[in-house]
Amino acid sequence: MTTANKTLIWMCVLAGINQLGFGGVVPALPLYAKSFGVSASAIGMAVGIYGLARFCGAIPAGWLSDGVGRRHALALGGVVTTVGNLWCALAASYPEFILARFVAGAGAGLIVTTGQIVLADITTPERRGRIVSIYQGVFIFAAGVGPFPGGLLSAHYGLTAPFWVYSVAGLFAAGVGYFALGETRDIGRTGGAKRNRAGGSFLADFAMLWRQTGFVLACLVSMANAAARTGGLFAIVPVLGTVRLGLSVTEIGFALAVGTVVGLLASYPGGMLTDYFGRKAVIAPSTIVSGASMLLFCFAPSYAWFMAANIVWGVASAIGGAAPSVYAADSAPPGRNATTLSLFRMAGDIGYVAGPLALGAIADLFGATVSLIVAAGLMLVAGVLFAVYAPETYRSRNR
Repeated sequence: MTTANKTLIWMCVLAGINQLGFGGVVPALPLYAKSFGVSASAIGMAVGIYGLARFCGAIPAGWLSDGVGRRHALALGGVVTTVGNLWCALAASYPEFILARFVAGAGAGLIVTTGQIVLADITTPERRGRIVSIYQGVFIFAAGVGPFPGGLLSAHYGLTAPFWVYSVAGLFAAGVGYFALGETRDIGRTGGAKRNRAGGSFLADFAMLWRQTGFVLACLVSMANAAARTGGLFAIVPVLGTVRLGLSVTEIGFALAVGTVVGLLASYPGGMLTDYFGRKAVIAPSTIVSGASMLLFCFAPSYAWFMAANIVWGVASAIGGAAPSVYAADSAPPGRNATTLSLFRMAGDIGYVAGPLALGAIADLFGATVSLIVAAGLMLVAGVLFAVYAPETYRSRNR
């Protein structure tokens, strides 16, 4: 087995452990925040502050992964995740809970950003779509299936139970990151993927990347996806399902899990399509269909339709989940994997922060249905812009 394949396997294990814990808190999070007697926009803050921490930590994560190595950055991320989720479970007030969510988000940011950097280290354009799709499939599957056991834990042991479990998952992730993974920071020095350490200022790298239209549009797609996922799927959809359809936490968690399981089946074929037909052929349509799924949530008249909306979202997001990060990795100048991927993650985390806050505020003012329509519109616009203006970065020559 090659070093790249071994690294991929352990990265999938790490992502699976960490994201299972992350997904486990999803059904309980809006209800736990609501238990402090706050509004829908404040519930959105409980989701968005997690993304704010990831946003603030994206660039430091890139520096850290270059400075002390990928393994140490991943291990530190797991430890910080544990501390943050323990604090969430013990929080006595809403402000304290928000601070705890920030700490937990900082740990997640280290893991998510460094994980994408590792994948850029070990892949070449010819296989990048398939390799990243495997990782992304595990990532999305674990986060998506997590709400089902998380819902069961919440129903039987209280709304703090998923946070306790996530804190344990963080320790396991730290152990895998430090003890099981090989260091990939200098892999280019032995003839593998392109080198990741080079001179040059961060501002110069930033300016160079943001002059690339395709990279900017890939960041826009990532931002739109994050806003719809965290602001729509995680914050608004559970409340909408409870209020309009009378669904329980367990039913909502099960529907989210089913959509993710079905989507998982499409993940690797999506990676193959990304490598064969090109990145644009996957990114644009999958983003548009993901936006359409938000409209299905808006008008679902029954649990069956609610389930169908989850399945459409799960398939579309799984097919297109890896492609934007693959496109971003393609766009990285030689020696700039850490800088490029940390900037890409930072752009996605803008959506993670702004999505729950903006969509929560819209829900407070105009209702949950209007909020999801706005999320759908954002994704449709991002998908169309990418289809029209983004250049292709790689397409198989065997077509």
